[in-house]
Amino acid sequence: MIRWQIAIKEYRGNMTIVHKDRNNHKNSDGLSRWPLPNDIDNPAYVPEEAPPQLPIEGISITDLNTTFFEGVRNSYTQDKSCSILCQLLTKDCKDNCLIHALDDICWKSYD
Repeated sequence: MIRWQIAIKEYRGNMTIVHKDRNNHKNSDGLSRWPLPNDIDNPAYVPEEAPPQLPIEGISITDLNTTFFEGVRNSYTQDKSCSILCQLLTKDCKDNCLIHALDDICWKSYD
């Protein structure tokens, strides 16, 4: 199809293309339906680009066990500001006393 678009490009605007049903258009050329190979001789040639190959610089695999994650969870409950922030965010709470109980850095970021 693209080869026909290229061939009639210069006549654009000067002609009208009308579709004819194949039953009414018995003299059509069967070879016009055969696609051309995608090689350099084809005027509609599109070079197939290979995806760029990037070298692997390094692979890092880390296996963290559950004790690490439990330690992270416990540190949230032990830190005063983190536990207050968790309460504020989970309940969507607007308690001013609870908000002002935060450290200055957390209070400015939360406000």
